[in-house]
Order: sequence, then C-alpha cells, then structure tokens
Amino acid sequence: MTSNLPHERSGCFSGLLAGSRRQRACQHAPRQGESAPRASSPGKALPEELPGYVRIASSCDFGSAKRETGHPPPYSWATSEKDYMADAMRTIEDTLRELGPELRKLSLDIHDHPELRFEERYAHDRLTEFMSSRGFTVTRHYLGLATAWRAEFKRGVRGRTVGVNAEMDALPGIGHACGHNLIAMAGVGVALALRAALEKHDVPGTVVLLGTPAEESGAGKQILMDRGAYNDMDVCIMCHPTAGETQEMGFVSSLALQSLSVEYFGQAAHAGYAPWDGVNALDAAFVAYAGISALRQQIRPEQRVHGVISGRDWAPNVIPDYAKVSWSVRAETRDALEKLRERVGIHSRTHAHAVGEPCERYLDLRQNPVLGGPTNHIPDLLNECPLLAEDLSSTAHRCYGIPSYWSTSPASASTDFGNVSHALPALHPIFTIPSPDGAQNHSPGFARAARSEAAHTAALRTAALLAHTGFRVHSDGAFCARVRAAYDAGTDAAAAGASAGTTTGRQYEITTA
Repeated sequence: MTSNLPHERSGCFSGLLAGSRRQRACQHAPRQGESAPRASSPGKALPEELPGYVRIASSCDFGSAKRETGHPPPYSWATSEKDYMADAMRTIEDTLRELGPELRKLSLDIHDHPELRFEERYAHDRLTEFMSSRGFTVTRHYLGLATAWRAEFKRGVRGRTVGVNAEMDALPGIGHACGHNLIAMAGVGVALALRAALEKHDVPGTVVLLGTPAEESGAGKQILMDRGAYNDMDVCIMCHPTAGETQEMGFVSSLALQSLSVEYFGQAAHAGYAPWDGVNALDAAFVAYAGISALRQQIRPEQRVHGVISGRDWAPNVIPDYAKVSWSVRAETRDALEKLRERVGIHSRTHAHAVGEPCERYLDLRQNPVLGGPTNHIPDLLNECPLLAEDLSSTAHRCYGIPSYWSTSPASASTDFGNVSHALPALHPIFTIPSPDGAQNHSPGFARAARSEAAHTAALRTAALLAHTGFRVHSDGAFCARVRAAYDAGTDAAAAGASAGTTTGRQYEITTA
C-alpha cells in the first residue's frame, strides 16, 4: 500500500496504525479447578523473554496511556472444543519455533536481493525451492506470469481451501522499505504451520500459498485473479508490517485506486524560428495538470489525485510534440473512484489531441469481520460467551495479550489485496514492528527495520495467529459458514467488484477543437 510518503507507489500499506484508538479488555481467568495452561513460548520464533520493544497492554485497559512490560496472560479455552483449538495452536507454535531460524534466513535472503515489480526472479526461485523441499506441490511461473508461483498441500479428498498470499516486490532505490520480505516469510510460515496442524489433528483440507508479484504497482493479484488463481479458495489471508512502538494489530480498509495515463500529441517546430507552426504537447499537459491541481480543492478529504509529467527528446529550442501525464486517483469505494476518475478525465481535455488509457485498478479492502473479529468488543465476548472467541483478534488477545482494533475509516493507501477481498472472504491484518526514529513504510529506515530480529519475531507471531484462524476455517464448518455469510452481506456486488478490478481497460480519446 502507499500513502503520501516518499517513493510513493500504487500499492502497499504505510503508517496504518497511527491515530488514537480506544479499547477495553479484561483477562479471562481459568475456571475454578482448572489449571492455567502454559503461556505460548515457541523458542526463538516466539520467545519466553519478549523483545524489549514489546510492551504488553494492561489486561484491564488497552486504551490506557500507561503500558506495562512483561509476559502476556496465559490463555485457557473454556470447552473441549477450545481445548482442541488450543492443541492446534500449540502445534502451530511448535512448527514455527522449529522453522524459526530457516525462516529468518529466508527473510534476510529476500531482503538482501530487492527486486522490482514483475522482476522478482531471485525471490521466485528461492521461495519455490523452499516450499518444494518441504513437500508442497509447486508450480513455477504460474499462469503465465514469470515471477508468480503456487505451492499447494492437500490432505484428504474433501475439505476447504485456505489461500495465503506472499508478496515479494521491493521499491526503487530503497529496497524492501515496505517489509515484503516479512510478508513472504510470514506466508511461508502460515502455510507450513497449517499443514502441520492438518496432519497432526487429522483434518482434511488444502493450503495454497500464492507468490504474488507487483503489489507496489502493477496489480499482480488482479492479473492472477483474472486467470483463475483464486477460484478454488474459500478464504484468503495475509499480513503486512507497519511501524509502531508497541505491539498492536489493526484491521483497516484502504482506498480504491485507479491509475490513468494520458498522452498528448502535438507538432514539433523550431521554437525560435517558427513556433506558430508547432502544437505544443507539453503546454497541453501543463494546462491539464494545472486544472487537476485546482480540482483537488473540490474533492473529499479522504480522496487523492496525484501525478507526474514526462516526455521524450525534449529540448528548449524545439516545440515538444509529445507529453504524458501519469495519474493515480484514489477514493474510499469503487463507486466513488469511478466518479472521481471521470472528473479527472474531464479536466484532462486540452487544446491538443490526447489519448488516455486506464491502467491497473486497486479496489478498497474489505476485511472479513468474522475472520478478524469484532475487536472493540473482545472482552465482553470472552466473558459472556467464550464460544465466540474463535477469530484472530480474540486469539491474539488470549495467546499473546496483543491489542487490536478495527478502523471505521479507510487508510490513505491502496493494495491489490483489496481486489481479492471483493472476490472472496479475506483478512489482511497489519502488525507493528519497531522502527528506528519512527521511520515509516517506504523509507530507508523502515527497510532497515524490516530485517531486524524483533521484526522477525512479530511476523512469526502474526503468522501463528493467521495459521490458527486458517485452521478454524478448515476444521469448523459452522465458523466457515459465518465467514461466508459476513462476506455475502458486505459485498452485494462481489462478482461485479471482481470484474471491475481488471488491470486493463479500453482506450478512450480526449479531444477538443
């Protein structure tokens, strides 16, 4: 996701946990006569001694300004069903603890070989080799995309399919400054931990890990979706790091985004000898740019329009015969995006021939509330009905004491995972990692933070939570039905949303006399 930070690109989350949040929480104590289970402590990956940066919120008031350092409260399930899920969580944690050093090396290898959109060749080879060596069926160069891949594990002849996304691309000049090395590594961890849980607890199901190129720009997930990569999935999950001093998880929406390129064609002429013989394409682009700059005053606060002008073979003594303006248009929903894009198109009309072409489109992100959980009411749900403590937020609270929140307003950023969330139930939590001097995503400081041991620990803990939620989908039909019902209720035009997210659009002409 992207925001108004340096090195802005189409996709990628940036600084999404900023802002005030209020939450109440109350520790769920073991019942009378019930011994408190051990706290989760999977060795190096999920350590007994938490990193110094982790400050666990008070178990009575997550909204308090005062934070305390120490172990999170132990978790205890209230029923035999919860004992079963607790056993699954221990399997997941044990798996990630064992794999921790290898996953750490994998993350650093990807971090140290940053690659731009659709050029993630090293990451493609490294990740596919890793998954193939661990028994997954791997398809390289998946569906005609050279750097896309699919790794699949299937147990039994029936069961549901949980999809996991692994992003891999970096940013020009500043490498993995959005932490996609952590996303790829966490995706691998989720897939391997899910497989271990399915095998040990005798549950049928399929795990699909997709290597999705070009998230920063290029909408690789939409291309894969157009080609059927997500058709067999019941749900799809992934996670994303952001900067934060305390450990938190967030569930936020994002802005829908449409990229738009407008080319201006004029007539070259000698700028000193016969300028009247020329038609200045640069002037046309400049007038359009100025008009859209004025339009910004009349758009809603959460909407964004930003662009750059480029050309070819320009010289000050030659009337430019070609110019191009590349725009990114963002709005809170798909419908609002379409209206704003039309307004930008109107302002692109100038006294020169222009041809515009819609490029990739990123839809707004729709977090599934059953997968993620009603985070603002977790304490009440845990006390009133422990059976409802089955989603990621309540598991994060029980197992690790991690506070989480659900944002009611979209972040000023965009991701192609939003397109996925319009096509099927999806979850995309963001998790905090410590960043030097508060460096946010898309900065050199965040690139350094993304290779730290503390970032690795936070990513593995998030992977454990996602794997636990995925296992719930595999093992609990009633839960999966509620997940689907929530998706159906929140996406009245899910099919239309998926098709509207196509990465290519018709060409249209903008001409004036």
